[in-house]
Amino acid sequence: MSSNKLHVAGDYVGFGCGIKPMKVRVQFYAQLRDLTGIREQDFDLAEGSTVGDLLDQIYAHHPALRAHDKSILIGVGVEFVDRNCRIEPGEEISIMPPVQGG
Repeated sequence: MSSNKLHVAGDYVGFGCGIKPMKVRVQFYAQLRDLTGIREQDFDLAEGSTVGDLLDQIYAHHPALRAHDKSILIGVGVEFVDRNCRIEPGEEISIMPPVQGG
């Protein structure tokens, strides 16, 4: 009996039922990098996952980021996206604080 599990940062969280995982790389910028203590992290998500699904996983591993949820910007590839954006396998996701000009 085979079981597909969603692998996130060395921990397994319950995915099964034949759902295929896809790998995405998340890059953290500015103070969000300081809060996580890392530049980037790979996540395996179920196919069809959205940015919102990914954020749930990120916040589970980095709870300090949740306080910034309303203000962070999310980039997929070279575009800013909303939380309903579907993620494709192998995409690079950028998580950053709001951009301030001066």
